[in-house]
Amino acid sequence: MTLEDCIRTSAELGAKGIEVIGEQSFWGWPEYGVADAEIDNWHRMIAQYDCTAVCHDFMLDYKRYKGRLMPLEEQVASVKKDIDFGARLGAKYIRALVSIAPEVLVAAAPYAEEKGIKILIEVHAPLHFDHPWIIRHAEAFEKSGSDALGFLPDMGMFLHAFPPVWTEKFLRMGVPQNIADYIVKSYEDRVLSEYVILGVQDMGGTGPAIAMAETMRHNAAYEPKRMLDFMPRIHNIHGKFYQMTEDYVEPSIPYDKIVEVLNQGGYDGYICSEYEGNRWIEDAVEPDSVEQVRRQQVMLARLLGEAQDPAIKTSPTACADAEAMAEAAE
Repeated sequence: MTLEDCIRTSAELGAKGIEVIGEQSFWGWPEYGVADAEIDNWHRMIAQYDCTAVCHDFMLDYKRYKGRLMPLEEQVASVKKDIDFGARLGAKYIRALVSIAPEVLVAAAPYAEEKGIKILIEVHAPLHFDHPWIIRHAEAFEKSGSDALGFLPDMGMFLHAFPPVWTEKFLRMGVPQNIADYIVKSYEDRVLSEYVILGVQDMGGTGPAIAMAETMRHNAAYEPKRMLDFMPRIHNIHGKFYQMTEDYVEPSIPYDKIVEVLNQGGYDGYICSEYEGNRWIEDAVEPDSVEQVRRQQVMLARLLGEAQDPAIKTSPTACADAEAMAEAAE
């Protein structure tokens, strides 16, 4: 799918908020810049399909140079470039990777204020709202006094069950059924990941079996209600999902509880569909990322009490990476 295919399909779903990864969607960014004609075409598409530019997801390559980290002033200058780019796209937000230090974002905040942009650090598993690194950001944001700093929580941190597509992939890779069952049950019982890894080793597990157990180091069932204390600085959300069933259920992430919390907190932003199940099934079947995103949009529409289910009017080719078509559901 082209960028226009993604925007058109999103609009057909009634998902009018568009989030993009600049490096993925615009040739030359950030190394060479982007021609005005490309930006003009972006605005044409946004207007033609009655959409809204929501967020530009930017990177910060602070390990660009071998043997040293990029100094603070260069990191801030890089962030300012992405602030400018987000402003050119007409987006209100830019997404910062969770690894970016709070002092970098605080230093860039005054410039973001001038440009009408909010910098949102992504709270992504294995980090969460009670993690010391996120608490450090929250304290720095409050101390700065800037409204240009906030959070973008990724719903993958609320992984309340081991995703079935993960289990199926590891079984195809040769993990014995008894070990796979042990890992899934251990995740359900909230057993510490290190204990599970040792348990798999004691069961004779090697290679893929250890890798399956290792996923527990990077995922956990954190509580959606923890977003409430941070809601004043939450302005955009990544609706991570790994699988949508035919009856519109994500079996591993409790979106019913998530939407309930967002409503309770008065959240009025976007939930951008982020499908990451494709990488877990592409060895066995051709992913239909558009259909998966459609199903999530149906689920969200129903949870939000919307009268009509989203539907696709055209039949575009399955998208290789549905994160390019981040959809909106207010």
